[in-house]
Amino acid sequence: MKLKKLKIMSLVMILSLMAGCSASKEDSTKQSDSKVKSSDEKVLVYGSGDYTSINPALYEHGEINSLIFNGLTAHDKNNKVVPCLAESWEFDKDTNTYTFKLREDVKWHDGKNFTADDVKFTLETIMNPENASEIASNYEDITNIKVVDKSTVKITLKAPNVAMLDYLTIGMLPKHLLEGKDITTDPYNQSPIGTGPFKLDKWDKGQSITLVKNEDYFEKEPGLDKVVFKIVVDAKAKAMQLKSGELDLAQVTPKDMAIFEGNKDFNVNIMKTSDYRGIMYNFNAPLFKENKELPNALSYAIDRKAILESVLLGHGQIAYSPLQAGPYNNPDIEKFDYNPEKTKQELEKNGWKLNSQSIYEKNRTKLSFEIVCGEGDQVRIDMAKICSQQLKQVGVDAKVSVKSEIDWENQDSYLIGWGSPFDPDDHTYKVFGTDKGSNFNMYSNKKIDELLQKARETDNNDERMKYYKEFQEEMVKDMPYTFITYIDAIYVGKNNVKGITPETTLGHHGVGIFWNIADWTIE
Repeated sequence: MKLKKLKIMSLVMILSLMAGCSASKEDSTKQSDSKVKSSDEKVLVYGSGDYTSINPALYEHGEINSLIFNGLTAHDKNNKVVPCLAESWEFDKDTNTYTFKLREDVKWHDGKNFTADDVKFTLETIMNPENASEIASNYEDITNIKVVDKSTVKITLKAPNVAMLDYLTIGMLPKHLLEGKDITTDPYNQSPIGTGPFKLDKWDKGQSITLVKNEDYFEKEPGLDKVVFKIVVDAKAKAMQLKSGELDLAQVTPKDMAIFEGNKDFNVNIMKTSDYRGIMYNFNAPLFKENKELPNALSYAIDRKAILESVLLGHGQIAYSPLQAGPYNNPDIEKFDYNPEKTKQELEKNGWKLNSQSIYEKNRTKLSFEIVCGEGDQVRIDMAKICSQQLKQVGVDAKVSVKSEIDWENQDSYLIGWGSPFDPDDHTYKVFGTDKGSNFNMYSNKKIDELLQKARETDNNDERMKYYKEFQEEMVKDMPYTFITYIDAIYVGKNNVKGITPETTLGHHGVGIFWNIADWTIE
């Protein structure tokens, strides 16, 4: 039950990040904006969705995490691992043990010293099944965490797991504030204390989250005085508020981007991502549980090029694999190119027959299901509508349903998004592995489990390449999703906002733009 609760809480946060608040809040937030920017301070107002909780140990999708928290490691503009709270580390291959030497000049936002005890506490909190962290599977290979002294910590693994350095970018938590508490419900999640370049100043529920610079930040004093995460209604509202000057920066849809193109007052950054969209079939739903042939057959019915051109206006690429954006992609796998006749052939080969309403049916079960979308994400909704139309053309009764809350266990399917620009283990093992934290559709394939386990537990790159290519070959025999497209992230900002690195490949939801926020300024 706790796992289900955490998944629902996580999804509520994700949906609110996409959807924002109600229109009735706009007038009051306009007034607050004028107050925020009434001084000579350098204030960045960012168009954000809403948050219910801020805690990197539980929820990985919060862009705000990177401003408040630090990990032992960090990613640079090329998504390479670099030191952060850990100034250096060594790896003993004989024992699979990392020894991290921590910086001694780091303080929590409340003035307490950051120590190795905080590292041990954070990782054990994530790994504790009672906390049902959605990222717990990232740390399964950890067998021991030893505090040597206040600035040295040893982390022992059961196998090499080269992805671990990526996963240690996770924000550290303060042991002195959370020890002995229920991390899933503690008020800390609404008043977080971190070590990052910005600290929480004010959280006006449903309207804005104001962060002020951490003048004692160990790397450098940030160039911005404040960053305001302003809650907006939806993508259209973001574009309107950018144009009116209420926002300095926001992510917009490809269709709204046209408002700003050619306008010298704005910079339009079209940034590549590893973020893909697809139809996630729920194998707990009777239709897909009892008819495993459906995901493969239906994948031929989707005209991805048409969706790429009409919804994304070409800003993305056709998707066929979850590893397509990195070096471990297997370009030789079945890509399920648009072939509606192939869908019909595959269905009929498996006993489906057209009924009098021209809908396929088998054993008195109609081929009818919902494609669920979360409120507020118009791009996903538009994609789902086109998929529905294309499926109906081949005799499938697919309806789009937009919901504010998602029932992972009982829905038919969902217009999902995933993708990581980091190690290939990220967003594969925990997404497609049986019973893992981000496997929301009860997908289970023993061969895939074995291959992903082997791939994460070797540091031989040739072997990893082999396992990930085999994983993709097995996946197309037993599709968990119908992959649709990868999407570009389009960030529009005022031309006086400086520090964005357009060449950086971003992650899911376009997360990653703030990787160097301490360097940003407003001229």
